[in-house]
Amino acid sequence: MPDRDPATLFEDFDPPFRVVAPDTPTAPFVLCSPHSGRVYPAHFLEQSRLDPLSLRKSEDGYVDALFEHVARIGAPLIAAEFPRAYLDLNREAYELDPELFKEPLPDYANTQSVRVVGGLGTIARIVADGEEIYAAPLSLATALDRIEYLYKPFHAALGALIEDTRQRFGYAILIDCHSMPSTSSVQGGSPRPDFVIGDRFGASCDTRLTRFMRDVLTGLGYDVQLNRPYAGGYITEHYGRPSRQVHALQLEINRGLYLDEATMMPTAGFAELERHLSILTTRLFRQFPALVEQRAAAE
Repeated sequence: MPDRDPATLFEDFDPPFRVVAPDTPTAPFVLCSPHSGRVYPAHFLEQSRLDPLSLRKSEDGYVDALFEHVARIGAPLIAAEFPRAYLDLNREAYELDPELFKEPLPDYANTQSVRVVGGLGTIARIVADGEEIYAAPLSLATALDRIEYLYKPFHAALGALIEDTRQRFGYAILIDCHSMPSTSSVQGGSPRPDFVIGDRFGASCDTRLTRFMRDVLTGLGYDVQLNRPYAGGYITEHYGRPSRQVHALQLEINRGLYLDEATMMPTAGFAELERHLSILTTRLFRQFPALVEQRAAAE
């Protein structure tokens, strides 16, 4: 494919993300859906050796739709429009795989992270089930343009939402929303729990938040695990700074609860899950801030 002006290359993502927000926030929360983008541009499909449905195997299908209700009860949601297979926002900006590019990578690139070695860097080499995405190596400019025009604006907007929330309420709580395959990827993989809550083993947020969320979901009848197999990715680790009054956790939802994983289309379970998530967020927004404020008053 001939080189294109980046200004036209990303026309499909105009804008590259959307923010659904209340007129006046009333809860110290920000929700983020970095992997639910469903816009697959023609130039990406031309570069790929996979069909569109196979590319969607890495997508957190419709997670943004599951949480859009939060704007009605007082908090913003930011969601990417572009897919994870095109650019992964839950990575450092320059976690780049040297096997994927024609040219040598710059010195500042992180080429040795576990995620890069596994083929799932900022520009993924494979989809979630291990299939190679691209038919031929990419130019380095391809990666740098995606990072400059998509990654950086998204994280600037997410950072601004978090800081605005912290300034307004004195603290901010980020919930990074994801989905996971219903079974592990190893041969004969066992079923996964309904939810996994990751708080970097207590490093990224007040552990009372983790326990509160777990208890609400367990009370709704779900099987909930903490930090295994997902303790939280780059977003949780990067933004979670309890000492600076910013708390972050990652919520992974089993796709089998609401999605046909073969077709990537919502099932009849979607409405019930959305209702339960609304119960979860409503209780979080109304009850959890009082716990934080009681602790602050006692200190």
